[in-house]
Amino acid sequence: MDLRSRLADIDARISDAARSAGRDPSGITRIVVTKFHPVDLVQDLAGLGVTDVGENRQQELSAKREAYAGDPVRWHFIGQAQTNKARAVRRDADAVHSLDRTRLADALHAARANDADVLDVLIQVNLTEDPGRGGVAPLGVDELAEHVAATCPSLRLRGVMAVAPLGEEPAPAFERLASYSAGVRTVVPDADWISAGMTGDFAEAIAAGATHLRIGSAITGPRPVHG
Repeated sequence: MDLRSRLADIDARISDAARSAGRDPSGITRIVVTKFHPVDLVQDLAGLGVTDVGENRQQELSAKREAYAGDPVRWHFIGQAQTNKARAVRRDADAVHSLDRTRLADALHAARANDADVLDVLIQVNLTEDPGRGGVAPLGVDELAEHVAATCPSLRLRGVMAVAPLGEEPAPAFERLASYSAGVRTVVPDADWISAGMTGDFAEAIAAGATHLRIGSAITGPRPVHG
């Protein structure tokens, strides 16, 4: 299938999953992950009506945003962020899905361009028992939310993000994420985004309340060989 057909196929599957879960498909944002693809693909996606794209690496995000000249899109940074890259991430991302520690929150806040500059952020939650995986441990979610709300006024806390663990069915993992989302909303009531679900598990994510899906190669096609 070509790009248009792949996009239409995924959107139809998203709509079917939403209806099966008793949800309105219009309440779900599909983010197309363009990792390792050239900026021309972003141009092509925008021409097909895509409004949200995702990048995993700061250098790639920055290069594509600078080179991009198409219809307006929102750039979502979904990879692990280093504090020393906070200024570049802040400059080039419209939303950061991978906030996982207070030092990063402080660095992103300090990197604001001016007092009117506001960045959407989501707290990434580690749904595994492995502390080496990205994300804050579940017991630290509310504390991080409170830190952002109390000390980082230029960060607008939108909700939570997670990746389903390997070796576990995604449905119960996403149900846990939904419970952590509810905890965050006791701190910031309108932080109702749940960024969860990729190509293989977006139906389970939608059933658990996901509002933002991160879909890559099922739409973009195989990633170019990257050395």
